[in-house]
Amino acid sequence: MEARMWDALVGSMRSAYTASLAEGVVPRPVIMPLVRGELVGLIWARPLYVGEDALKGIAELSNIASAAGADEAVLAWETHDVATACQLPVVGPAPCLNLVHATMRRACPSSVPLQRAADQPESGGPVFGRAAVGTGTGTSNRR
Repeated sequence: MEARMWDALVGSMRSAYTASLAEGVVPRPVIMPLVRGELVGLIWARPLYVGEDALKGIAELSNIASAAGADEAVLAWETHDVATACQLPVVGPAPCLNLVHATMRRACPSSVPLQRAADQPESGGPVFGRAAVGTGTGTSNRR
């Protein structure tokens, strides 16, 4: 991937996540498949339920890259919300935008700490969407 494309993808995701944090919301994980260096899509994860469903929903994003015939992909997510949704410990700064550039041969992770909105509480973290049900993370443990 050319540096200009990487910078554009990181910049657009950082802007989207920062703007959402300012509103007290965090977008769900997103995958951006590329074919021969050209972006062919930008797909957000479906609504996620806490636990196994969150793990499955995030993993399902790889089907999009496969269906698009992608030879590389960029996956982006926010540390605190994905850790909470997947019932994992939060590691590293939060809020933090994480990106992975993946090809058939390697995966290169990257992290971009995000600015917390002044009115956002330190504990509890951001939420996936405004209509969070049950957990306070924007994900739900209801079926």
